[in-house]
Amino acid sequence: MSSDPSSHGPGSPTTAGSAAPVSPPSSPGIRAHGTGREPFARLAPLALGALGIVYGDIGTSPLYALRDCFSGEHGIAPTPDNVLGVLSLVFWSLIIVISVKYLGFVMRADNRGEGGILALLALVVQRGGREGSGARRMVLLTLGLFGAALLYGDGIITPAVSVLSAVEGLSVATPLFNPYVLPIALVILLALFLVQSKGTGGIGRVFGPLMVVWFTVIAVLGAHEMVRNLSVLQAVLPTHAVRFFAQNGGHGFLVLGAVFLVVTGGEALYADMGHFGYRPIRLAWFGVVLPALLLNYFGQGALLLRDPSAASNPFFHLAPEWAMYPLVALATAATVIASQALISGVFSITRQAIQLGYWPRLEVVHTSAEEQGQIYLPGVNIALLLGVVAVVLGFRSSGALTAAYGIAVTATMGITTCLAYVVARERWGVRRAIAVPLGMTFLSVDLAFFGANFVKVAHGGWLPLTLGVVLFTLMTTWKRGREMLGQKLRSASISLVDLLESFGENAPHRVPGTAIFMTGNPEIAPSAMLHNLKHNKVLHEQTLLLTITTEDVPHVPSAERVTVESLPLGMRRITARYGFMDDPSIPDILKRCREAGLPFSVMSTSFFLGRETLIISKHPGMARWREAVFLWMSRNSRSATAFFRIPPNRVVELGAQVEL
Repeated sequence: MSSDPSSHGPGSPTTAGSAAPVSPPSSPGIRAHGTGREPFARLAPLALGALGIVYGDIGTSPLYALRDCFSGEHGIAPTPDNVLGVLSLVFWSLIIVISVKYLGFVMRADNRGEGGILALLALVVQRGGREGSGARRMVLLTLGLFGAALLYGDGIITPAVSVLSAVEGLSVATPLFNPYVLPIALVILLALFLVQSKGTGGIGRVFGPLMVVWFTVIAVLGAHEMVRNLSVLQAVLPTHAVRFFAQNGGHGFLVLGAVFLVVTGGEALYADMGHFGYRPIRLAWFGVVLPALLLNYFGQGALLLRDPSAASNPFFHLAPEWAMYPLVALATAATVIASQALISGVFSITRQAIQLGYWPRLEVVHTSAEEQGQIYLPGVNIALLLGVVAVVLGFRSSGALTAAYGIAVTATMGITTCLAYVVARERWGVRRAIAVPLGMTFLSVDLAFFGANFVKVAHGGWLPLTLGVVLFTLMTTWKRGREMLGQKLRSASISLVDLLESFGENAPHRVPGTAIFMTGNPEIAPSAMLHNLKHNKVLHEQTLLLTITTEDVPHVPSAERVTVESLPLGMRRITARYGFMDDPSIPDILKRCREAGLPFSVMSTSFFLGRETLIISKHPGMARWREAVFLWMSRNSRSATAFFRIPPNRVVELGAQVEL
């Protein structure tokens, strides 16, 4: 259990009531990664890095997107009108969803340079928490948390469908490989998860160049076929998309669920903004990714116009026979890169959830001394591996997996649109006459994709939805349980002012050394201090009350991180502020305290932590099953000693039983 979680406790980092100002939309990021008016010489390396990290998911969509449009669960006949109609939908989806919505609008809603749905949620709540109604704030929180929970399903399905679709190219080369596709894919995925503990620093240096090769190859393959039938370029006219729906009706709408596969990496653009900045990501998109994708998709379309039988796997049929095996190897490397980006994204989301108080403490390992964002969570890695292996063995082909793919991502995209609209209205002051039509346009596209994907629920779409509901329930249960525990402890405690006044002229006996009492509420006397006074009847010569809070901004500047305040009896109150992408640690806090002129030695310091044994009461504050889940999560939460990196031989735990 956590140490004295009064008002959420230091073991379950809290969101501070007020936060530093967030950067305005005119300057989307104030971090150093390509967010200003840098020259091209500086942007180019960052854009290259973005190719390797940001665009892996969307960049490997040509492996299966058009294949599913014409030979998937709801595939349509590859007639000339249908091919041009689908290509038109693909073209305008990439333009509207990625080029306009994400790169032109959503990525301006940054939280001090960081993106992603939890960063956006923190940005929205900063405003809504101060001026909005409680019900409105709860709706926004629920939407944001559910969107974040859905991304875990994406983190499981994306590696499985990407790697499987690449290895299945071997079956196109020769049917002899059919029995070996599944084992080869499982070996590749197993190796991918096993190397996570080594970090991605060394591998990351080759991600960018490899993806340059990938995008070059798919562009050349597509262009080679497209020049043989330039009539395919007619698909840029939206009239072909309109005619497609008019001719195919409901069936055409269902095909939209497969068309959505071309934009599934949209959320990754936003989530990875903090690593590179929006300008390098935008440069990589318009300079490399979009042209390569369009050339390949239009090349596949030209191939289908020439040979409709290629619909079974148009991507690999673009390649000449001699290039099949090298292309499979390159596609496998590209899908591994795409999978790595999703895995790293899940690690990042989990750390943010821990810092914001929506997830129990877990072990977070930093795999790079230079890059703060390179982290590894062993428990999450094992869970993802088990999930990926289970879906590969359960679905057995990328075609079956794409039937389950999309519904979670479409829901998250719709939630992102809603939250971004709130930011535009309340933080940027965009007039309703502009914000409403723009938001409704984006939301109508999101809802169309969601509706087309909703039919996948019975064919596997239930998997990411179920996973999202389970994780959302766990996140909200943990948050609510911490709030209840904090309320119980506050009701049984006294304020620090009242405690100090109660001493009067009879101050407790002082003993040599330093004692640090960790508390989640700086105004309340820590329960560990009360137990110490009750049983030992002493105070240390230097008594410090330490509160660690998490602001709803990604990072707190180093100079603003620790403040020290003097209290009566020579006591001091230390407040350590961290962002939801920072890692709080006792060594860092003590170092900053010494720099502020507070002398002490770690070896003569004792850390007093509260340890609560939780008991379900006869009248629980939430459903009994949720309280049981909360107790299970509490027992499996990492100890405060390990999480905050407190020297274990300097820790004193004082326990108490608490009824929920």
